[in-house]
Amino acid sequence: MTTIHQHLEQQARLRPDAPALSARDATLTYARLWQGVRRAAARLTGLGVARHDRVAVFLEKRFETVEALWGTSVAGGVFVPVNPLLKGRQVAHVVRDSGARVLVTSAGRLSAVRDHLGDTGLTTVLLVDPADGGVPDDLPHVPGLTVHRWTDGAQVADGEPPADEPTASGPDTDIAAILYTSGSTGAPKGVVLSHRNLVVGATSVSGYLHNTADDVLLAVLPLSFDAGLSQLTTAFAVGAHAVLLDYLLPRNVTAACEKYGVTGITGVPPLWTQLAAVEWPSGARFALRYFANTGGRMSGALLHELRELFPAAAPYLMYGLTESFRSTYLDPAQVDARPDSIGRAIPNAEVLVLRPDGTPCEPDEPGELVHRGSLVALGYWNDPERTAARFRPVPGYDEPWRAVPEPAVWSGDTVVRDADGYLYFVGRADEMIKTSGYRVSPTEVEEAALATGLVREAVAIGVPDARLGQRIALAVLAPEPVDTDRLLKEMRQTLPTFMVPTEVHVATAFPRNPNGKLDRPAIRAGLVAEVAG
Repeated sequence: MTTIHQHLEQQARLRPDAPALSARDATLTYARLWQGVRRAAARLTGLGVARHDRVAVFLEKRFETVEALWGTSVAGGVFVPVNPLLKGRQVAHVVRDSGARVLVTSAGRLSAVRDHLGDTGLTTVLLVDPADGGVPDDLPHVPGLTVHRWTDGAQVADGEPPADEPTASGPDTDIAAILYTSGSTGAPKGVVLSHRNLVVGATSVSGYLHNTADDVLLAVLPLSFDAGLSQLTTAFAVGAHAVLLDYLLPRNVTAACEKYGVTGITGVPPLWTQLAAVEWPSGARFALRYFANTGGRMSGALLHELRELFPAAAPYLMYGLTESFRSTYLDPAQVDARPDSIGRAIPNAEVLVLRPDGTPCEPDEPGELVHRGSLVALGYWNDPERTAARFRPVPGYDEPWRAVPEPAVWSGDTVVRDADGYLYFVGRADEMIKTSGYRVSPTEVEEAALATGLVREAVAIGVPDARLGQRIALAVLAPEPVDTDRLLKEMRQTLPTFMVPTEVHVATAFPRNPNGKLDRPAIRAGLVAEVAG
């Protein structure tokens, strides 16, 4: 396989009538899904999408979302999934920064973000609704944009079987996707993933999870999140059945699991906390073959609850970063002996623990986790400086025949490796806040607070939280007494829910360093002490 869409194409040949994708009480077979993907590719090509053109997809989980993502690949383009929880300012940043000229979305979502799209460079919007009729008459005009309907243009005949010859594809090092992830400062940055990254990642993950065509995988994480996208790539790699779900309540998850006979779920600690607290139908509990955790450490107490709840399921504790898609997993056979470990490297990867000078650490010596191999991303989109800082060779690992040194990704995370080679997470070198499975830039939260005009300085930090991993605390200085309820209400207008602080602390002064800048370590220490007290 050289491109992400060829796994799906192969399954449409081998298992055309097998269920591929379910959403909203409907199911598509592999043949029908591949037909929809080809139809989407034809539509995008008809709108001028060509090799390496970026297509942003801003939708909830639905058939058209998957068809647009995989259809972009067939058309030779680069898909950019946009988290449906983002607000106008964040959506505009992703579109602008990626250079996307086409946005696939719905009429309602376009109306919600239209005021922010004027200077993004976007030229074409493709609406997946309405199913019948033309572009809605009441859709607000967006200057400079042409709006088209999903079902217009080039078509693929219903019932047309997969072509005898595979679709054309370029080198597996071509760009397949750009996934946006928050950095420690500023707006989210785009991680550039090749077809090789995604194809090898799907093969690796489906291999150690022992996925087969008999599996039913619940895709409950956002598809803009590497672990969420992985639920689809791994399912299509083996011909499994993927179930798309946007849930409002935990019982929506249990109902979907019971309805479809879900055998595998990958989640983040806050989701698992919710799911452990609700009643599960007996059939759904015992149908689950495995549950996997990513996006933060799972507590021992929560792990124990889940193992009792799902007695037939194997627990997989995983660690990954978008820049390497996945990095480590703990074999379920080791969970009792090493419940705090993030395991060892996944197949087709090598994970090193290195000192700042690049030399290997001794057992139990803290060092930086460095990932090398075919899952290492291509870098950050249009950001050579940050790419050079994070993606760089490992001293002593360059074979003399290489014309260009092989880059590895230096995670910024501190880990230790024990004498048996198992890794343990220690902490993060940057100031990122890890909440609800998301990486949140404190700068972005602070800018939203300042934009309200109610405060003059703001500092956001992550405070340990058993349910969320970290909750966001905000310390502020204001020229006059602060109405914290009003502050949070206005911040909710511009930030997705998971980025809104859970608490606000009003300070009389902030410590500063000799350069006059905010002394963040001191502010952090003071705020943590205040919260603890």
